[in-house]
Amino acid sequence: MKAQTQPWQGKFEPIDHMIKPPNTYRTASGAPGRDYWQQRANYKIKVILDESNNTISGEETITYYNNSPDDLSYLWIQLEQNVNKKGNEDFGSINNTIKNGMTSRQMQFLTRAIDFPAGYSIKYVKDADGNHIKTMINNTMMKVKLNTLLKSGESTRFSIAWSYPITDRSMYLLSREGYEYFPSDDNTIYLIAHWFPRMAVYNDTEGWQNQQFQKLGEFALEFGDYDVEITVPEDHIVAATGLLQNSESVLSKTQRKRLDDARKSFDKPVMIITQKEAEAHEKQKSKKQKTWKFSAKNVRDFAFASSRKFMWDAQAVKLPTNTVMAMSLYPKEGLPVWQEESTKAVRQALEVYSEATFDYPYPVAISVNTSNIGMEFPMISFNGGRPKNGKISDGAKQGMIGTIIHEVGHNWFPMIVSSDERKWMWMDEGLNTFLHQRTLAERYPGFNSVTPKSIVPFMSGDKNILRPIMTTSDNELMSQFGANFYLKPTVGLQMLRNSIIGKELFDEAFKEYANRWKYKHPNPADLFRTLEDATATDLDWFYRGWFFTTDHVDMELSQVKWFKVYEENSNIEDQNNSSKVKIDASGKNVQVQAKDFSSGPEMITMNTTPDAAYGQFLSRIDEPKLRKQLSGKNIYEITIKNVGGLVMPVTIEWAFTDGSKEIDIIPAEVWRRNEYEIQKTFIKEKKVKEVNLDPNFEYADTNMKNNSFPKVETPSQFDAFKNTK
Repeated sequence: MKAQTQPWQGKFEPIDHMIKPPNTYRTASGAPGRDYWQQRANYKIKVILDESNNTISGEETITYYNNSPDDLSYLWIQLEQNVNKKGNEDFGSINNTIKNGMTSRQMQFLTRAIDFPAGYSIKYVKDADGNHIKTMINNTMMKVKLNTLLKSGESTRFSIAWSYPITDRSMYLLSREGYEYFPSDDNTIYLIAHWFPRMAVYNDTEGWQNQQFQKLGEFALEFGDYDVEITVPEDHIVAATGLLQNSESVLSKTQRKRLDDARKSFDKPVMIITQKEAEAHEKQKSKKQKTWKFSAKNVRDFAFASSRKFMWDAQAVKLPTNTVMAMSLYPKEGLPVWQEESTKAVRQALEVYSEATFDYPYPVAISVNTSNIGMEFPMISFNGGRPKNGKISDGAKQGMIGTIIHEVGHNWFPMIVSSDERKWMWMDEGLNTFLHQRTLAERYPGFNSVTPKSIVPFMSGDKNILRPIMTTSDNELMSQFGANFYLKPTVGLQMLRNSIIGKELFDEAFKEYANRWKYKHPNPADLFRTLEDATATDLDWFYRGWFFTTDHVDMELSQVKWFKVYEENSNIEDQNNSSKVKIDASGKNVQVQAKDFSSGPEMITMNTTPDAAYGQFLSRIDEPKLRKQLSGKNIYEITIKNVGGLVMPVTIEWAFTDGSKEIDIIPAEVWRRNEYEIQKTFIKEKKVKEVNLDPNFEYADTNMKNNSFPKVETPSQFDAFKNTK
């Protein structure tokens, strides 16, 4: 082992000081501890959607359970709609450079010259006895100062009345909700989310998670039961989190019959509302109202979509422990691809994710077509991807299907395995993208999907602006968050599964994490510890490099030496010709660094071991047997340099002169004693023609040109220019 001559960086040291220490709430194994607790909030909500002036108004009663060991004198409520108020932190300032030739829409994002009404009007906050409760609003957070101390183990009930103007999604950058207007038929699709004042999380690691909503870092929410009454124009169709409770009041007899048929249709979707029926609805413009009632159990949020434009299809999906209704709602503008592909994609996600983690526990999974986003909520998602005049390119179709799978997949991460998106975007986006890409690879093998090669351009980027994955959500650059929070964690998990731990053991550990933390609030440390605990694999070196640094993988195969053991009875002339020794100008013997194998092997003289070398051992190696074992064998010593800084296992491909190949795999631990350069010796029966590192591109090596011996000569710029002439 070559001595390390550069500073030791402790790449294999434990990451204990970099993550939260274990305690009685969260164990050192990564599981919830004996004292683990979390709060709970149940909601009863009545809401009215007023299409004439695009407003939402509602009243809600929250029952809040204080399961913490702490007494609470105040509560924090999320008011996300306030982010849309002019002057508040939003994404107007993200493209904050004025340049000639800007579009009017870009200028509107930047200056908000046309100002829209936005944000909550809070009518009242009252306790269970009808007494007003004092509040204080700080941007997207409202402090509720309780009239009576909420003691540990007790609950409180209070009510809020509120309203807000629904925003036009096309006028806001990164608008996850709001309305989309269709001028051709003078109709609107409403995507109603982040619409009611919601409890912030109070937990064991930070107390109140009352970080302001700045749009990039999403949500941290408590679980609870919901009873929601939604009043909309009479000709609207509503899709929502939960189960519809009054179908006989809001659906026609024909629609109810079709839904019953869909519950028995496991092979294809059944149309609940056809194109012809939806187009008839578009023309009605009813002034009357009706109320849809939904109930949802043990969810962390509630969203709904409402429009008279919706077509609707549904089919049943049979899982080992549950039958789920997969549904899609879309305007005629989504035809034909939405009718052909959406519910099918929902089914693929339900099946693959359930197999990888736990069976989808909810009764419905809904995909609603919209423009320009993919956005997830419990049991319902809003998904972009829309043809133009009925035509869609293969790439756009792949993007649409991938979006649907991804957003349905968010039901697992973070809607059930409820990580804190406002703090750690990668914990939901990364884990979800990992399974979304696995779904594509397994169910849509002809589609493009993420592999380690996908992250190379990002990993090769400017280290002055790159941030580690372990960067909190709102502190990442908009130009990088997709690569850093979605793709890089995905590739990291792919490497763990396919190359470092192995599929069977990794899949078991990933499932363990999902089941330990379903309906709970995991932190990064809980994931890191569980994967180690369930695999008996030291992964701190991987976490440290992949998640906490911006190092990249670049291994250089700097030298391969070929040796044979000198044998008395061999052809002396051949052995003399093989010696690579020359005299330099100063008369010293100098070893020539071979560029290929053409000079033949270097001969090693193997001496008899003196008795003193055995120390107190009385037994002796059978030296003639050892010489016989090595007779005629080819011995190769390889030297590999860690240029990029990120340690990884080493996969070596040997290509022999007879055309055959062989793979050797060295675990990452080979770098423990020298983090910069390693040497390793191999014995081969056959003569080697070529040696390659990472032949299957498993480790996102950013420079494959230095992975081979003999070195692959790359043409100079002049030669490349000359060859094009």
